[in-house]
Amino acid sequence: MKILVPIKRVPDPATTIKVSPDGQGIATDNVKWVVNPFCEIAIEEALRIKEKHQGEVILVSVGQSTWQEQLRTGLAMGADRAILVKTDAALDQFTIAGLLAKIASDEKPDLVILGKQAIDDDSNMVGQLLAEFLGWPQATFASKIEIGDKVTVVREVDGGLETIAFKLPAVITTDLRLNEPRYASLPGIMKSRKKELKEIAADSLGVALAPKVKIKTLAAPPKRQAGRKVASVEELINLLHTEAKVI
Repeated sequence: MKILVPIKRVPDPATTIKVSPDGQGIATDNVKWVVNPFCEIAIEEALRIKEKHQGEVILVSVGQSTWQEQLRTGLAMGADRAILVKTDAALDQFTIAGLLAKIASDEKPDLVILGKQAIDDDSNMVGQLLAEFLGWPQATFASKIEIGDKVTVVREVDGGLETIAFKLPAVITTDLRLNEPRYASLPGIMKSRKKELKEIAADSLGVALAPKVKIKTLAAPPKRQAGRKVASVEELINLLHTEAKVI
Protein backbone atom coordinates (compact mmCIF):
# COMPACT_ATOMS: atom_id res chain seq x y z
CA MET A 1 0.00 0.00 0.00
CA LYS A 2 1.27 3.42 -0.95
CA ILE A 3 0.43 6.13 1.59
CA LEU A 4 0.94 9.86 1.17
CA VAL A 5 1.18 11.92 4.36
CA PRO A 6 1.08 15.74 4.05
CA ILE A 7 2.66 17.45 7.08
CA LYS A 8 3.01 21.03 8.26
CA ARG A 9 5.68 22.96 10.15
CA VAL A 10 4.25 24.86 13.13
CA PRO A 11 5.57 26.72 16.18
CA ASP A 12 6.24 24.54 19.22
CA PRO A 13 3.13 24.67 21.45
CA ALA A 14 5.41 25.70 24.34
CA THR A 15 6.68 28.74 22.42
CA THR A 16 5.45 32.19 23.40
CA ILE A 17 3.80 33.63 20.30
CA LYS A 18 3.93 37.33 19.49
CA VAL A 19 2.29 39.21 16.63
CA SER A 20 4.74 40.78 14.18
CA PRO A 21 4.92 44.60 14.15
CA ASP A 22 3.15 44.82 10.77
CA GLY A 23 0.23 42.70 12.03
CA GLN A 24 0.50 40.30 9.08
CA GLY A 25 1.72 37.25 10.97
CA ILE A 26 3.69 36.12 13.99
CA ALA A 27 7.20 37.17 14.98
CA THR A 28 9.45 34.25 14.04
CA ASP A 29 12.58 35.29 15.97
CA ASN A 30 13.61 32.65 18.51
CA VAL A 31 10.64 30.43 17.64
CA LYS A 32 11.18 26.68 17.80
CA TRP A 33 9.49 24.84 14.92
CA VAL A 34 8.09 21.31 15.10
CA VAL A 35 5.90 18.90 13.15
CA ASN A 36 2.24 19.72 13.70
CA PRO A 37 1.04 17.27 16.43
CA PHE A 38 -1.92 16.07 14.35
CA CYS A 39 0.50 15.44 11.47
CA GLU A 40 2.63 13.28 13.79
CA ILE A 41 -0.48 11.20 14.47
CA ALA A 42 -0.99 10.85 10.71
CA ILE A 43 2.63 9.70 10.24
CA GLU A 44 2.25 7.16 13.04
CA GLU A 45 -0.95 5.73 11.59
CA ALA A 46 0.61 5.47 8.13
CA LEU A 47 3.59 3.61 9.60
CA ARG A 48 1.30 1.19 11.46
CA ILE A 49 -0.63 0.48 8.26
CA LYS A 50 2.64 -0.09 6.42
CA GLU A 51 3.86 -2.48 9.11
CA LYS A 52 0.65 -4.49 8.79
CA HIS A 53 0.09 -4.37 5.03
CA GLN A 54 3.56 -3.55 3.65
CA GLY A 55 4.13 -0.70 1.23
CA GLU A 56 5.59 2.79 1.24
CA VAL A 57 5.04 5.95 3.30
CA ILE A 58 5.78 9.25 1.51
CA LEU A 59 5.80 12.59 3.30
CA VAL A 60 5.01 15.86 1.54
CA SER A 61 5.11 19.43 2.76
CA VAL A 62 4.57 22.82 1.15
CA GLY A 63 6.91 25.57 2.31
CA GLN A 64 10.42 26.97 2.45
CA SER A 65 13.73 25.09 2.44
CA THR A 66 13.81 25.19 6.24
CA TRP A 67 10.83 22.83 6.28
CA GLN A 68 13.25 20.03 5.42
CA GLU A 69 13.94 19.74 9.15
CA GLN A 70 10.39 18.59 9.90
CA LEU A 71 10.40 16.23 6.92
CA ARG A 72 13.61 14.69 8.25
CA THR A 73 11.86 14.19 11.59
CA GLY A 74 9.15 12.20 9.84
CA LEU A 75 11.75 10.20 7.94
CA ALA A 76 13.46 9.44 11.25
CA MET A 77 10.16 8.09 12.58
CA GLY A 78 10.18 5.59 9.73
CA ALA A 79 8.76 7.16 6.56
CA ASP A 80 10.47 6.02 3.35
CA ARG A 81 10.94 9.27 1.43
CA ALA A 82 9.80 12.88 1.37
CA ILE A 83 8.83 15.64 -1.04
CA LEU A 84 9.14 19.36 -0.35
CA VAL A 85 7.01 21.57 -2.58
CA LYS A 86 9.21 24.62 -2.25
CA THR A 87 7.84 28.15 -2.14
CA ASP A 88 8.50 31.31 -0.18
CA ALA A 89 5.01 32.67 -0.88
CA ALA A 90 2.29 32.85 1.74
CA LEU A 91 -0.34 30.37 0.55
CA ASP A 92 -3.89 29.80 1.70
CA GLN A 93 -5.49 26.40 2.35
CA PHE A 94 -7.18 26.30 -1.06
CA THR A 95 -3.84 26.67 -2.85
CA ILE A 96 -2.05 24.19 -0.57
CA ALA A 97 -4.77 21.61 -1.21
CA GLY A 98 -4.39 22.20 -4.95
CA LEU A 99 -0.63 21.60 -4.78
CA LEU A 100 -1.14 18.44 -2.69
CA ALA A 101 -3.73 17.21 -5.20
CA LYS A 102 -1.16 17.59 -7.98
CA ILE A 103 1.43 15.62 -5.98
CA ALA A 104 -1.18 12.93 -5.24
CA SER A 105 -2.09 12.72 -8.92
CA ASP A 106 1.59 12.20 -9.79
CA GLU A 107 2.37 9.74 -6.97
CA LYS A 108 -0.95 7.84 -7.23
CA PRO A 109 -1.15 6.73 -3.57
CA ASP A 110 -3.78 4.31 -2.31
CA LEU A 111 -4.40 6.48 0.72
CA VAL A 112 -3.74 10.04 1.87
CA ILE A 113 -3.60 10.55 5.64
CA LEU A 114 -3.14 13.98 7.18
CA GLY A 115 -3.82 15.77 10.45
CA LYS A 116 -7.33 17.14 10.85
CA GLN A 117 -5.94 20.66 11.39
CA ALA A 118 -2.77 22.58 12.14
CA ILE A 119 -2.39 24.04 15.63
CA ASP A 120 -1.25 27.43 14.33
CA ASP A 121 -4.27 28.48 12.26
CA ASP A 122 -6.78 25.71 13.18
CA SER A 123 -8.42 26.04 9.77
CA ASN A 124 -9.42 22.37 9.33
CA MET A 125 -9.81 22.78 5.57
CA VAL A 126 -6.99 21.13 3.61
CA GLY A 127 -8.14 17.51 4.01
CA GLN A 128 -11.67 18.23 2.83
CA LEU A 129 -10.52 20.39 -0.07
CA LEU A 130 -7.98 17.77 -1.12
CA ALA A 131 -10.62 15.03 -1.22
CA GLU A 132 -12.86 17.28 -3.32
CA PHE A 133 -10.08 18.11 -5.79
CA LEU A 134 -9.18 14.42 -6.17
CA GLY A 135 -12.79 13.25 -6.28
CA TRP A 136 -12.05 10.67 -3.56
CA PRO A 137 -14.14 9.58 -0.56
CA GLN A 138 -13.05 11.09 2.73
CA ALA A 139 -13.29 10.48 6.47
CA THR A 140 -12.46 13.34 8.81
CA PHE A 141 -11.66 13.28 12.55
CA ALA A 142 -10.70 9.59 12.51
CA SER A 143 -10.23 7.93 15.91
CA LYS A 144 -9.95 4.36 14.54
CA ILE A 145 -8.96 3.01 11.12
CA GLU A 146 -9.29 -0.59 9.91
CA ILE A 147 -8.27 -1.69 6.42
CA GLY A 148 -9.67 -4.79 4.73
CA ASP A 149 -11.68 -5.16 1.55
CA LYS A 150 -12.91 -1.70 2.47
CA VAL A 151 -11.58 0.98 4.78
CA THR A 152 -13.64 1.33 7.95
CA VAL A 153 -13.21 4.54 9.93
CA VAL A 154 -14.66 5.50 13.28
CA ARG A 155 -14.87 9.28 13.32
CA GLU A 156 -15.61 11.67 16.16
CA VAL A 157 -18.71 13.81 15.63
CA ASP A 158 -20.77 16.10 17.83
CA GLY A 159 -22.48 13.95 20.39
CA GLY A 160 -20.75 10.64 19.70
CA LEU A 161 -19.03 8.45 17.13
CA GLU A 162 -19.85 7.64 13.50
CA THR A 163 -18.60 4.58 11.60
CA ILE A 164 -18.28 4.78 7.82
CA ALA A 165 -16.78 2.48 5.18
CA PHE A 166 -15.52 3.13 1.67
CA LYS A 167 -13.13 1.82 -0.96
CA LEU A 168 -9.66 3.15 -1.74
CA PRO A 169 -8.25 5.53 -2.85
CA ALA A 170 -9.38 7.91 -0.13
CA VAL A 171 -8.45 10.80 2.14
CA ILE A 172 -8.48 10.47 5.94
CA THR A 173 -7.80 13.17 8.53
CA THR A 174 -6.64 12.12 11.98
CA ASP A 175 -7.99 13.08 15.37
CA LEU A 176 -6.22 13.18 18.72
CA ARG A 177 -7.32 9.77 20.02
CA LEU A 178 -6.26 7.75 16.98
CA ASN A 179 -2.82 6.78 18.33
CA GLU A 180 0.26 7.83 20.27
CA PRO A 181 3.10 8.84 17.89
CA ARG A 182 6.44 7.09 18.35
CA TYR A 183 9.69 8.89 19.05
CA ALA A 184 12.41 8.90 16.42
CA SER A 185 15.10 6.43 17.47
CA LEU A 186 18.82 7.11 17.09
CA PRO A 187 19.13 4.50 14.29
CA GLY A 188 16.09 6.08 12.64
CA ILE A 189 17.70 9.52 12.82
CA MET A 190 20.89 8.17 11.26
CA LYS A 191 18.98 6.41 8.47
CA SER A 192 16.88 9.50 7.74
CA ARG A 193 19.97 11.36 6.52
CA LYS A 194 20.30 8.93 3.62
CA LYS A 195 16.62 8.82 2.64
CA GLU A 196 15.39 10.67 -0.42
CA LEU A 197 14.09 14.20 0.10
CA LYS A 198 13.05 15.65 -3.23
CA GLU A 199 12.40 19.35 -3.81
CA ILE A 200 9.85 20.53 -6.38
CA ALA A 201 9.24 24.20 -7.18
CA ALA A 202 5.63 25.06 -6.42
CA ASP A 203 5.33 27.24 -9.52
CA SER A 204 6.27 24.26 -11.72
CA LEU A 205 3.13 22.28 -10.83
CA GLY A 206 0.67 24.34 -12.85
CA VAL A 207 -1.35 25.47 -9.82
CA ALA A 208 -2.32 29.14 -9.41
CA LEU A 209 -0.47 30.33 -6.32
CA ALA A 210 -2.33 33.61 -5.79
CA PRO A 211 -4.21 33.18 -2.47
CA LYS A 212 -7.98 33.49 -2.42
CA VAL A 213 -7.86 34.39 1.28
CA LYS A 214 -5.61 37.10 2.67
CA ILE A 215 -4.90 37.99 6.27
CA LYS A 216 -5.71 41.67 6.72
CA THR A 217 -4.42 41.99 10.25
CA LEU A 218 -3.58 39.99 13.36
CA ALA A 219 -3.76 41.26 16.91
CA ALA A 220 -3.00 39.76 20.28
CA PRO A 221 -6.07 39.16 22.49
CA PRO A 222 -6.66 41.73 25.24
CA LYS A 223 -5.13 40.91 28.59
CA ARG A 224 -7.52 39.34 31.05
CA GLN A 225 -8.33 41.34 34.13
CA ALA A 226 -7.10 39.93 37.39
CA GLY A 227 -9.65 38.09 39.50
CA ARG A 228 -10.60 39.06 43.01
CA LYS A 229 -11.67 37.27 46.14
CA VAL A 230 -15.09 37.65 47.68
CA ALA A 231 -16.03 37.28 51.31
CA SER A 232 -19.22 35.26 50.91
CA VAL A 233 -21.48 33.36 48.55
CA GLU A 234 -23.99 36.19 48.79
CA GLU A 235 -21.40 38.70 47.56
CA LEU A 236 -20.43 36.39 44.70
CA ILE A 237 -24.04 36.04 43.59
CA ASN A 238 -24.54 39.79 43.79
CA LEU A 239 -21.45 40.47 41.62
CA LEU A 240 -22.46 37.84 39.06
CA HIS A 241 -25.82 39.58 38.83
CA THR A 242 -24.79 43.25 38.91
CA GLU A 243 -21.32 43.25 37.25
CA ALA A 244 -20.89 40.09 35.21
CA LYS A 245 -24.62 40.01 34.37
CA VAL A 246 -24.59 36.24 33.87
CA ILE A 247 -27.47 35.54 36.25
